[in-house]
Amino acid sequence: MYKYFLSLALLTSFCSGYTQTTEVDPLAKQYAQTITQEELREHLQIIASDDMEGRETGTAGQKKAAAYISGYFAGLNLPPVVGDTSYFQTYPITENKWEEPYIEVDGQRFTFLEDFYSFFRLADPIDTSFQQITFAGYGISSEKYDDYAEVDVTGEAVMILAGEPQDKEGNYYVTDSSEPSRFTKSLMASLGTKRTLAGIEDAALVIVVDDDFKKHLNRYSMAARRPILKLQNKFAQPSLVIISPKMAKALSGKNDLDKLQQRIDKKGKSSSFTNKVSLKVDLQQDVEHITSENVLGYVEGSDLKDELIVVTAHYDHIGKQGEFINNGADDDGSGTVTVLEVAEAFVEAKEAGNGPRRSILFMTVSGEEKGLFGSKYYTEYPIFPLEKTIANLNIDMVGRIDPYHAEDSNYVYIIGSDRLSAELHQVNEEANQTYTQLNLDYRYNAEDDPNRFYYRSDHYNFAKNNIPVVFYFNGTHADYHRPSDTIEKISFPLLQKRAQLVFHTAWKLANRDERIMVDKIEKGEGSKENGEE
Repeated sequence: MYKYFLSLALLTSFCSGYTQTTEVDPLAKQYAQTITQEELREHLQIIASDDMEGRETGTAGQKKAAAYISGYFAGLNLPPVVGDTSYFQTYPITENKWEEPYIEVDGQRFTFLEDFYSFFRLADPIDTSFQQITFAGYGISSEKYDDYAEVDVTGEAVMILAGEPQDKEGNYYVTDSSEPSRFTKSLMASLGTKRTLAGIEDAALVIVVDDDFKKHLNRYSMAARRPILKLQNKFAQPSLVIISPKMAKALSGKNDLDKLQQRIDKKGKSSSFTNKVSLKVDLQQDVEHITSENVLGYVEGSDLKDELIVVTAHYDHIGKQGEFINNGADDDGSGTVTVLEVAEAFVEAKEAGNGPRRSILFMTVSGEEKGLFGSKYYTEYPIFPLEKTIANLNIDMVGRIDPYHAEDSNYVYIIGSDRLSAELHQVNEEANQTYTQLNLDYRYNAEDDPNRFYYRSDHYNFAKNNIPVVFYFNGTHADYHRPSDTIEKISFPLLQKRAQLVFHTAWKLANRDERIMVDKIEKGEGSKENGEE
């Protein structure tokens, strides 16, 4: 992540102050007008209908939505590009349900959701035994502090502490400041990172000691209990469980974890031990293999057709809550129908002989709510080379007004536009200044945004590959992830205007003489785990 915000001081106020104007392109203006409120509404009445049953990934409702989108692309005469025969990029996922997990320490049985829990189920279920436990501090490996520098955990069960070490003044050793690192800010994200680090060290099992075990168990017990959809990943990771202090004491033997933690915090240097113990771990799961789909529509460019712009939105949502259907009109029905309408505008331009110079991939993805599955799969198995992909424009929730803008709704949040390419930021600003005149609000683009929105939608999987991104967003509201996120609450005039901004930015990117430059490198943290919100 970088600390450069252009010379325009864009973030000194939340709304853009960029005033450069460009000449109006009459063709761009003409085809933007094909994006209408009426057609956006027609699409959304179908995408957000009860018939789609909340579009949860892997369900019949999600597949109905995929069929509607692919049928629309076919009706636009877009060519199928997945194996030259399909609009679907199908990817494998698993639905994992716990059977009756338990852990025994020297014959003492500890109970799931009482003494330990886990919401990480990427690795194969395990039913195995260990003859010792290795303690490795906080399980952190960083430039300034490393728990694995002098300990070997290959094939071992490794026990670590939650959080990160601090000195007596409250400064963190990892950041060398009073600001916590990614190992503290979010429990799920930090444990996911620690799990990855343990996997790099070839650990077989990660056991996390949590001083706030009861509080976190109450918070995450539903997530730990329910079936979890996971993208089948080619990179195996160790299983991870979070345990109570009582269970930690049984595993530690004569070693005093409190004193060890105090020593680490005082000296800023890791401390480890190995304890001989009979550890029986049964984390068996019932695993069902299913599939989901990204839906791809492709408009081929002319003289620069080998270069590609990807326009994305996720069409999945969170399904049902009992008898209540989460229709997801805003999240992300609004983004989905924007993609459809922008695609139609480019098709009309091409049919009239005014098609884009660069190619454009219009991709609606699934699995976003489960952990950015669809975009992750596409960037790992791209249909078009990532090195030829010049930008990703991602639309996720653009049909509503959040509380910050109740008095002036002529806005859209812009996230990520300047993080990898100053030119992309400028293109989006110029498109807005020339055509749509929305207030571009950058409050969530701040590096220290506690909401971490930059990491929480599908653009991030492109950004991780150093592809410049713009994330268009209206902010959250009281109906976020609730059955009350329905179509009658959508502002279609505002949705139209935001969709037209996406179109104009894509049009400029597609028709420039030179591709935008990447002048920064992504050094971010990673995306949500298990659909973390």
